[in-house]
Amino acid sequence: MTRNIADIRRDYEGGRLEEGMVPAEPMVLFDEWLTLALDAEGEDGNVMTLATVDSQGLPHARIVLLKGYDERGLVFYTNYHSHKGSELTNVPYAALVFWWPSLGRQIRVEGRVEPVSDEESDAYFNSRPRASQLGAWVATQSVVIPDRHWIEERQHRFEQAYEGQDIPRPGHWGGYRVTPDMIEFWQGQPSRLHDRIRYEFRDEAWRSFRLAP
Repeated sequence: MTRNIADIRRDYEGGRLEEGMVPAEPMVLFDEWLTLALDAEGEDGNVMTLATVDSQGLPHARIVLLKGYDERGLVFYTNYHSHKGSELTNVPYAALVFWWPSLGRQIRVEGRVEPVSDEESDAYFNSRPRASQLGAWVATQSVVIPDRHWIEERQHRFEQAYEGQDIPRPGHWGGYRVTPDMIEFWQGQPSRLHDRIRYEFRDEAWRSFRLAP
């Protein structure tokens, strides 16, 4: 590497995030920010980091895609037998982070996680491209495999097995919903004096307040 990463920095500029400007419900602001992010970031606008904790208390993080949201929470889909699936079975809490560089914005979400209904998982699975549906059967996610050829052979077998047929959703694949009890909105500002508005769900109601940068 020829660059000194300690010298890499960016001075942010963004619209002010003021307490008096934000709605009472955080998902209203989430919808506004995500709509702008999808325009600004294109197909990466719904990318988010998912952090979970295993039974030993060790954290693990990876990138997943937001595939739905409403007043109940935020939804993503995965293999229930994956590492994250096992971790969520043992410790059903997670943190999410959205980062949109072109907007200089970040959203953090924390909350309890539970599987979505079979009907929701079926509806989303049926909307996926056929190749992605097959992939849900092919990928034994997080399992050690010998080489790339192994997965290609497995793909070929499932293509033959479902040739000319609708592909059903595997029982080990479906959605999770993160029900937030904390959502924080971060807007980058000059001189590292960023705006942070945090919502917390307490006593059956959302409360918001400003945090120091």
